[in-house]
Amino acid sequence: MDPSTPSSSTASLGGLRVAALESRRAAEMAALIERFGGRPFVSPSMREVPIEKNAAAVDFAHRLITGEVTIVIFMTGVGFRLLLSAVEKHLPRQRYLDALADIITVARGPKPAAAMKEVGLVPSHRVPAPHTWREVLTTLDAHVPLSHQVVGLQEYGVTNSSLVAGLEARGACVIQVPVYRWELPEDIRPLEENIRRIADNQIDVLLVTSAHQMVNLFRAAQRLHLADTLRYALRNVVVASIGPTTSEMLRELDVPVDIEPAQHKMGHLVAAAAAEAHEKLRAKRGHQQTPLISLAPAPPENSTAARPAWQDSVFMKACRREPVPYTPIWLMRQAGRYMEEYRAIRRNVPFLELCRNPQLCSEVMCTAVEKLGVDAAIVFSDLLPILEPMGLELEFQAGEGPVIQNPVRNASDVDRVQELESLERLEFIRDVVRQTRHDLPEKIPLIGFGGSPFTLASYVIEGGASRNYIHTKTLMYRDPLAWQELMGRLGRAVVRWLRAQVEAGAQALQIFDSWVGCLSPTDFRRFVLPYIQDVIRNLPAGVPIIYFATGNPSLLPWMAESGATVLGVDWRIELRDAWSLVGHQRAIQGNLDPAVLLAPVAEIRRRAEQILQQAAGRPGHIFNLGHGVLPETPVEHARALVEAVHELSSLRDE
Repeated sequence: MDPSTPSSSTASLGGLRVAALESRRAAEMAALIERFGGRPFVSPSMREVPIEKNAAAVDFAHRLITGEVTIVIFMTGVGFRLLLSAVEKHLPRQRYLDALADIITVARGPKPAAAMKEVGLVPSHRVPAPHTWREVLTTLDAHVPLSHQVVGLQEYGVTNSSLVAGLEARGACVIQVPVYRWELPEDIRPLEENIRRIADNQIDVLLVTSAHQMVNLFRAAQRLHLADTLRYALRNVVVASIGPTTSEMLRELDVPVDIEPAQHKMGHLVAAAAAEAHEKLRAKRGHQQTPLISLAPAPPENSTAARPAWQDSVFMKACRREPVPYTPIWLMRQAGRYMEEYRAIRRNVPFLELCRNPQLCSEVMCTAVEKLGVDAAIVFSDLLPILEPMGLELEFQAGEGPVIQNPVRNASDVDRVQELESLERLEFIRDVVRQTRHDLPEKIPLIGFGGSPFTLASYVIEGGASRNYIHTKTLMYRDPLAWQELMGRLGRAVVRWLRAQVEAGAQALQIFDSWVGCLSPTDFRRFVLPYIQDVIRNLPAGVPIIYFATGNPSLLPWMAESGATVLGVDWRIELRDAWSLVGHQRAIQGNLDPAVLLAPVAEIRRRAEQILQQAAGRPGHIFNLGHGVLPETPVEHARALVEAVHELSSLRDE
């Protein structure tokens, strides 16, 4: 037993049923759970399988010995040993070790450092706790210039794309050296038994000590056709994660993290669970008084839990491409300057102050929903407040709109853009979502939203609105590494911003790419698509994602590769043509020209009917404008559009 393991005298699991996914130290984990008074259900979840005939490892060793590689990063102790084993089958062992001794080596924490010590090596730098890829980059930034360096990166099971991108953004040439892969255990039955226990609500606490344990848990659940059931059941289980890297993976899999110990060791994990699990469990299983609806998607078919009214709304059904009795409609900027109630508030409250006031944000949106009769609400906020805690000075100027006072124009400026590690300064967005969700009728879904990495980057670089995006394109073309770093930081910030809204009660999300139409399809594919795919990939599963990009219909085939549930289109293309470009297997939102709402009501109805005819009753159509409601729009015209869409679409089957 680890002598640093906390004492069990002050905390107890008190008979709770505790599942764990530990493999190599399974017996020790079971003993720890019992020591703290829990009932252990430990099921090994993965095994490390060395890569046979590892040509990449041998090639790396040759390049190391010939002096081409100048820095090596060892991510795991097991990986160091397996790499050495693979290399010494083809090259002299001591020659390889001598080459490592002559260059800069970085150990990601104590385990790779210990493995190096076994063969007489001392790392040049050790990465401090919590040993994530961010600490790797921070360590290198403090001690090692990376520009024009060749970096060997020992991988551990899967590629860490964020670390690779961070190294490349700093000017390094990265040689990725895989040494093993993670597979399911040879005997998968104990893992399957734990999956069934969780699905049947027979587990109270789940302990996770490695990010890939959860990947394999869901792989095994998929084989049992229980993945969705498992994800839903975990909402009633206290999930304890050993540290930031594991927590990040859990959140990517849409599994909330309830407990993370201050020290990232197995004993401290169990001790933290013993101290906190009972209270967390009471809160998760219904003893917490809150008017807010749950983040969880609809219960599986075999669940007896009640479905919230919004789950079967026409909007949510359309997102899922299910048949609906009439076409749902909501309007971008449906709460805005065209409404007198909004103007009355704005006469006394500056815009940014309004965005941070949950009661007023809820009031203006709920007023719009009631007045127009739309089928969904969208959080009242703005795209840009997310930039302030990242070091950008945002100001809304009368007549000019948003202005960034310290724009980013070159690679050195990118370093000023801080990683959004915490939403502490943006907590208002959770409060706005909670208040709005509470005040809306339960049948009305609430859409959270954020700007895309590209649109945010354009604001950051241009400093405000632009006609030609010359500064943005200059940085993009001249310094792709700086562009990659900026887009990565903004993309990770967008994920945190959007996930916070879902956790606070939003049922769907819309990502606005308002300025991306300035790009060619080739530039979109290279400079935008990978980052929007990363954002969508890291958002909660089961939450519909609308990706709305304007200005260039030729981007639509590539937008369709974003991973979004629904694609929003503007009026610059016929709806039928847009649907043909993206494929009829996708839901689509749009696409009336906002200026049509300035026309007589008869013309509004005629134009709405044209779009509905192009949709042809196909499941998956959400009616909307091709952009936001114009300030000059009469409110009664917006209401007439909603009534027309409901009326005309409900007649299609008669």
